[in-house]
Amino acid sequence: MRIDPGDDEQPEIGLIALIDCIFFLLMFFMVATSFKQKEQQHKDKPLPIQLPRSDATPVRALAAPDPLVIRVDRAGSVSIGGEGLGIEALHERLRDEAGRQPGRPVRIEGDGRVPYQSIVRVLDLCQFEGLTNIAMLTRRE
Repeated sequence: MRIDPGDDEQPEIGLIALIDCIFFLLMFFMVATSFKQKEQQHKDKPLPIQLPRSDATPVRALAAPDPLVIRVDRAGSVSIGGEGLGIEALHERLRDEAGRQPGRPVRIEGDGRVPYQSIVRVLDLCQFEGLTNIAMLTRRE
């Protein structure tokens, strides 16, 4: 028995699906290109920002005492104002400073090659005496 398929129909490409795919790709590239252009525009140009100005000087800045500078050299020796101090003398000096000005800032200037234990010893003494406003500075001698 012979089956007659009828008309010889040629296979068709789904034109609707092809148009949808091309439209999607076109939109994708248009959006991606516009984002890249905006990114490059803002990268080269700084943002125009105008910060408010104040003519008043903060009271705290006027009343801030000079920091107590403690230097720790490469060997771990401690000095205040060029005067070399041992651990017990440093402890007494910090006790006196905390008694006179409890909120006085302390700046520890340590050599970059000093053992960390020497800095921790000074930090512990400052904390023990209640001097908690501490800044640290590393330098090379």
